Amino acid sequence: MSVTDRENTAGALVREPVARRPSRLFRNMSGKIASIPMVFTTLVIFVGCTLWTVLYSFTGSGMLPRLNFVGLDQYERLWGSARWMNAIENLAIFGVLSLVFTIVIGFFLATLLDRKVRGEDAFRTIFLYPFALSFIVTGLVWQWILNPDFGVQQVLRDLGWESFAFNPLHDAEIVLYGLLIAGLWQGTGLIMCIMLAGLRGIDEDIWKAARVDGIATWKTYVVIIIPMMKPVFVTALVLIASGIIKVYDLVIAQTSGGPGLASDMPAIYVMQQLFGAQNLGQGFAASTMMLVSVVIILIPWAYLEFGGKKRG
Repeated sequence: MSVTDRENTAGALVREPVARRPSRLFRNMSGKIASIPMVFTTLVIFVGCTLWTVLYSFTGSGMLPRLNFVGLDQYERLWGSARWMNAIENLAIFGVLSLVFTIVIGFFLATLLDRKVRGEDAFRTIFLYPFALSFIVTGLVWQWILNPDFGVQQVLRDLGWESFAFNPLHDAEIVLYGLLIAGLWQGTGLIMCIMLAGLRGIDEDIWKAARVDGIATWKTYVVIIIPMMKPVFVTALVLIASGIIKVYDLVIAQTSGGPGLASDMPAIYVMQQLFGAQNLGQGFAASTMMLVSVVIILIPWAYLEFGGKKRG
């Protein structure tokens, strides 16, 4: 083939239309079609019901929803209610104690397992097992354990300590601590696993350098390891806090909000207004405030997860 023929052939190949790639909209169509039910469920059930709840919180709905707008009247009644303020106070005490003790105990257990102790898998399973149980089961179990007739109090009295008294679920002064025990028993294992995953992500060279420099183990954790695990701690805090705000079944199973209103919680107030008092407007206003609280908690996590990465 002559040089001219080669040039003509190459020119013809260049002039042939190149197959156009599908636009981004039509790429991976099978995956997008498969996600349609999930997207539909999220938009209709979650977003739609949330907007519906917020909308009707500004109405005077009673037993049935009605679009008779009353402005902020439901929210004024809500924050003027002594029971709601009592529930908020109980939630604050329970929440602060749960956050502190869950983080501290979970991190302490994670540091012990991070030393690669013998039987680590068994210990990890034992600590995580309570998280597999529902809060109803956990509440009932600890209701039996703390029962003064056949629980811890009676067992110790049978062993000789006849004056021993431990009845937190029937004492208004310490009932929140009885709830706290059950909550820690169930939730600490998950936080331990999250912390352990964060610790295992630390480069081993950091530990070697700290040992060479003669830095004590506890000081290495405080000065070096914990600051490096800031995203892990934020994630753990978000998980704990979001669970605390909506706590309901654990309290219902153990105390039903009693004695009196000593262990009443915002979620119980919402359910009582919706189904007990048949006051939908007030229940929707209370649930909207709980939603706002969850959103406020999620903002630091979202900022760290997305805003921090963009700056980096």
